[in-house]
Order: sequence, then structure tokens, then C-alpha cells
Amino acid sequence: MSLARKMLRDIKINKTQFIAIFLMAFLGIFAYCGICGEYYGLVQTSDAYYEQTNMADGWIYNSSFDNVSVDKITKFATETDRQAVVQSVCDLENNPDVKLHFVEKGTISKFYSTEGEEFNASDEDGVWLDCRFAEKRNLKVGDNVTFEFNNQTITKEIRGLGYSPEYVYESSPNSITPDFSQMGFAYLSHNVYPNNLDYDTLLVKYNSSDGDFKKKLDDSLSYLSFTKKDDHLSVSKFADEMTQHKMMGDVFPIVFILVTFLSLLTTMTRIVTLQRTQIGILKAVGYRDNTIILHYICYGFFPVLAGAFLGLVTGPVIIPRMFYPTMAATYSMPVWNPGFDMSFIYIAALMVVSSVFVTYLSCRRISKENPANTLRPKAPNTSSNSFIERSNLWRHLSFNLRWNWRDAKRNKFRALMAIVGVMGCVGLLIAAFGMNDCMGELKTWEYDDISHYESKLLLSSNANPMELYYILNDTNGSFIMQQSIEIKTNDMEDTVTLLVSNNTDLISYTNSNREPIEIKEGNVSMSTKLAQKFNLSIGDRIQWHIVGSDDWVTSKIGQIHAEPVSQGLIMSPDTLEDQGLNFTPTNILTPEKFGEKFDSIKSVSSIDSLEKSWDQITTSAMMMVYVVIVVAVALAVLVLYNLEILSFTEMEREIATLKVLGFKTKVLRKLLLTQNLIFTAIGFVLGIPLGFYFMTLMMNAAGDSLYYIPKLAWGNILLSAFITFTISIVVNLLFSDKINDLNMVEALKNVE
Repeated sequence: MSLARKMLRDIKINKTQFIAIFLMAFLGIFAYCGICGEYYGLVQTSDAYYEQTNMADGWIYNSSFDNVSVDKITKFATETDRQAVVQSVCDLENNPDVKLHFVEKGTISKFYSTEGEEFNASDEDGVWLDCRFAEKRNLKVGDNVTFEFNNQTITKEIRGLGYSPEYVYESSPNSITPDFSQMGFAYLSHNVYPNNLDYDTLLVKYNSSDGDFKKKLDDSLSYLSFTKKDDHLSVSKFADEMTQHKMMGDVFPIVFILVTFLSLLTTMTRIVTLQRTQIGILKAVGYRDNTIILHYICYGFFPVLAGAFLGLVTGPVIIPRMFYPTMAATYSMPVWNPGFDMSFIYIAALMVVSSVFVTYLSCRRISKENPANTLRPKAPNTSSNSFIERSNLWRHLSFNLRWNWRDAKRNKFRALMAIVGVMGCVGLLIAAFGMNDCMGELKTWEYDDISHYESKLLLSSNANPMELYYILNDTNGSFIMQQSIEIKTNDMEDTVTLLVSNNTDLISYTNSNREPIEIKEGNVSMSTKLAQKFNLSIGDRIQWHIVGSDDWVTSKIGQIHAEPVSQGLIMSPDTLEDQGLNFTPTNILTPEKFGEKFDSIKSVSSIDSLEKSWDQITTSAMMMVYVVIVVAVALAVLVLYNLEILSFTEMEREIATLKVLGFKTKVLRKLLLTQNLIFTAIGFVLGIPLGFYFMTLMMNAAGDSLYYIPKLAWGNILLSAFITFTISIVVNLLFSDKINDLNMVEALKNVE
């Protein structure tokens, strides 16, 4: 009990250092468990969702699947289900697009009902509708809704509202974020189809690998295309989002944990050194070495345990709730719950166990000394003259620099702790500011350098050609065609974007340096990131087809362009027609604001609304940036404040001696400030490449659709320097009173 009271008293006396250790342990575990809790929440929730709805392992597309084809595939597939997916127009304002799924059994990629009845594949009078589309259109269970497709019209009663695992992410034809008022999906019985139904999609489940299944599929029948689960647009887009969050969760808490250990080791080393006499007395009155070691281990054990436990409990609860509302605006899932993984407990336990080991290292040496030696003060650290001290340069250095050089030589570990702590802080700051800049540059690249139009008009599928040409001439606009295409080459497949446009000033094509280039007539141009992904260059050939079309085309890559937001192919209408395909406009770009209503225009997006969509889709990434910045600043404050306390305590006798010799307080403060600034400068310089590495890691996890060139900007470096050095100077100023109040007699008598 006496040792317990002594520990509490010592912690109270050194409360600032122990609070810093507690906070660093807390923030490290809080950040790791919080961000990874969000990631595991996404993984666990989506996996449970996919399992509950029996998500397909693959999708086979063909013009028609008869019973013979299904029987062949059934021999090496565990489960199959046929569907016909039809693009329809809903009889509502602006004629929104709704994809109709005419389902044979509804056992794979099942509709997830949240309101109304469960999906019934034999119900010929009902329809099950996308709940987010229904919410935007004020539709509810029991309402009738009419769909028009292929010169057919059907009207059905809404039996249920809900979600589909195939539509966790939906790409909007006129925006980078989903516009649920203009698009949706619906599930109906296969018996509802007005004419003979040709199933164009076969959903399959299988136990073999994707490669083995595709090989068996290729050997069994001919088909248009096959998409495995990982390559499905909805699955891959959501997986990219999760990967980015996981990467950020893994990176910066490591810095906190490392710095926590360094701070704990230096703090405990200082306390043990200051309490040599007390340890000697404890040894002299009969306390065993193991008891003394256990006593000092508790100094590090309890603060780290408290911080780790609090971070473990609060992190997975608080941080995911910060991100899920913004993600729910882009992705559609029935529930958003934080997740938990045993690695959280393992990491927290590892931190606590490591704190015990680190504390043991700080006191094991003194425990081996006999009581007589322990009662004597520790001999000061000594070091031989280095090359610099023997050179002529040494005589020209000021007393301040020479004194700090020798102090750093005697206390190498303290210097290392300061440098590593500042490195971590600067690395996180530069990574966060770099990500912020990259997102901003992608936005200006897309909406300033490339897009020069004011309005983008989405055309109706049944648009009147005469009306379109009137609008085109009246607005000085230009037709473009944007379609999703599937490409395959080098045994790889991907779904990307095709842009077909006339030679217009409303769109500029650029290279990787954001310089304008011209897509030459007859050339098929591929985006840089897509070419890198497929390891392609100019002159290589690819196969591709428009999604929903049976016509595969083989094209030669004639150019490489750079596109920041969407990856794919660009060509002119004549080049497209040379490939044997028809130029079918999907949009009109115009330099004017467009507010008129025409039946041929489904929706209008202004450049401002597109920029707002970009801001919305990057909200979660930017929130992560802000979290990193706050955490990095907190790390800098804790590390530098702890360093200042440690430096002052270890140099207390030297400072007292200098005061006796007549050195003024401002000179002594300058000594401490100089040392702090030197360590900060070294850590800052080493932290710059570390920050660039962190930034590259995090941006590489941003997904396949974004193309960026990571770079270090002088503005970010200077801003990081301002934050770091300002904290260093402010922390140093806080110790002015300590130098003024220093008891010189007591400090000098400590070595008697």
C-alpha cells in the first residue's frame, strides 16, 4: 500500500507527462479502432447483406439464354437464375429511367424488402421498387406506377419497397453522384413481360475459382460477356471505398503508437533517474528488486491501460457515425452499423504489454545496482570529442550551438524521440494537406481545364430529332454520346466509359500535365490510368462493346489522354462509325444556362451542380483528411510538450549552474528553444518524404476511377512547417516560468 500511495503521489507530481502518455495511447487506439471499426462495419454489414440476399458470384450476358444453355452451365454451377433486364421510362415527371428486372425465380441477388411484401416471382400484378427512388418521387406501397419500354406499356401496383445488392452503388448518366430522382430499379415476375421473354442475364453461384468457372464457361457455350462479383460496378466501387478507409486506418495510428512508446520510455527513464535515492532507500530497507521493478512498471501500465481501454470502447462507436451519413448519400444499403474485429483487442493488448516491456527497460539497469551505488547520484553521461569538436569550425560556433550539440550527444535517445515524433506529425500533416490538394486539383482539372460548358442536357430515349436540333441551334450546343462499355484484353476485363464527341470547344482533352491535346480523327484514345491498369500502350489492340449491345469491336489504341474523374475511351463520331457502330447522342452540352422544358430533355445539370456532386462524393475522404490534421496537431503538441518537460528536467542542474554563473533567463530559454528548433527542423525534413509516402498510399486506395499525380506542393510544406514550428515555439514559451522559479540550491545539492 505504501508503494501504491507513492505511485499515486509521483503520478500527481508528474501529471502532465502521464496525461500526455494517456492521451497518446488513447488517440492511437481511438484512431485505429475508430477508422478500422468503420471499415469493418462496412465489410461486415455488406457481407451480411450479400449473404442474406444470396448475391451472385457472377453474371453471364447473352442475347438469349434457353433451357439448353442453362442445363450446360448447371453442370458446373451450384445455382442459376435467369433474368431479363430492360431499360424503361417511368411515367412520372421528366420520365426517369428505371431498370426492370423480370425475374424467373428470384433466388439469387434477391430483392431486399424494407416495406410492404417480400418479393414474389409468381405475382403478376405487383412490382417491387427501389425505395430511394420511391422516396424521391413520393411513391408508397399500394400506388400504381407505369413503365414504358420497347413500345410496350405496363402498369403495376407497388407491392414492396427496398434495396438490391446489385445497386449498392449506381452510376448516374448525368452526374458523378447518384440522382435517385432520375434513376432506379424495379423487380417483377417473368410472367409480366408482354411478349415472349428472352432472358439476357444469367446469375450464377459456384464453388470454384473465378478463373476455373470462366474456363468451363468458355468450353461450354458462346456468350457475350461474363462479369465476376469483384468486377461488378456496384461491388467494386464500394470495395474501393472500403479499401481507402482501411488504408488510412492502418497508416497514422502506427505513428501514435510508436511515439507513445518513445514518450513512455523517456518519461520513465527520467523518473527512475530522479528517484535513484528513493530506490536506494527501498533497497536498503529490504524491498526486493522484483517488487521495485513491478512498482515502476505500474507507472506505465495504468495510464496506457486506461487510454487503450477508453480508445477501444469509444473509437468504434464515435468515428464510424461521423462518416456513415455522408456515405449513405452515395451508397445504398439497408443498414449502416459500426463493426468490430478481434484485432482491436489484440492491438490494445499489445500496446499495454509493450508499455510494460518499455517501462521494464527503463528501470531494469538500476534494479541490478547494490543499495550503496543506488544512493549515489548517477554519473552524468560523457562522450568523447567528435570530429566536429576537433575541427576549426567548432571554435567559430556560438556557445548556444556548442552547448546544445554536446547535450544532444549525451542524450541521444531523447533527441531520437523528438525527431521521430516530429517526423510522424509532419508526415501526417503533409499527407493530409496533399490529399486535400489532390482532391481540389482533380476538381479544377475536370471542371475548369476540361469542361467549358454551362449546362449538360440529358436526352430522353424517345426524343424528337427536330426538337433536339432546335435546342442544339438555339443554345449553341454540341451533341455527345456517353455510354458504359466493357473492354477486355490481356485476360483482364473492366467496365469503363465511352465518350464520343464532335470537335467542340466545350470539352478540352488533356495529357498528364493538364495540357490541352487534340484527339486526332480516326484515333481511339485511352485514358492514362486505364492504360496503366491493362499495361497497354499506343498501337495495342483491345476488344470492347457497349453494355447492352451484342456487337464486340476490336480497336487499336491511337492516343493516350489523361482524365481525372472517369476512365475509358474517347473518339469522334466518324471514328465510332468506322468501328461499325452508330453515333447515338445521349447529351447536349451548351455554354448557356438552360431552363426551358422540352419533352426531349429528361434532365439538366449545370456545371455548378456537377461541382456540388463532386464535393458530395468526396465528403467522406475530406472528413478523413480533417481527422488526420487534428490528430497530427495533437501529436505535435503532446510530443513537443513532453520533450520540453524532459529536456528541462534533465538539464535542471546545468541550467542552475548557468544561472549561478550569471546567465539571464532569456539566454537560458534560448538554449532550450534552440535545441527544440533543431530537433524540430531535423524531424521536419525527414517527415517530408514520409508524408509523401503516406499520401501516395492513401491516394492509391482511392479507386480505379480517379487519376491523380501525387506531388509535394511548397504551400503544403510551408503550412506544415508553420504549424510544427509554431507549436514548438509556443510550447517553449510555456516554460519561461519554470526557469524563473528554478530552485538553484536544491538543483545543485542533488549531486552532493
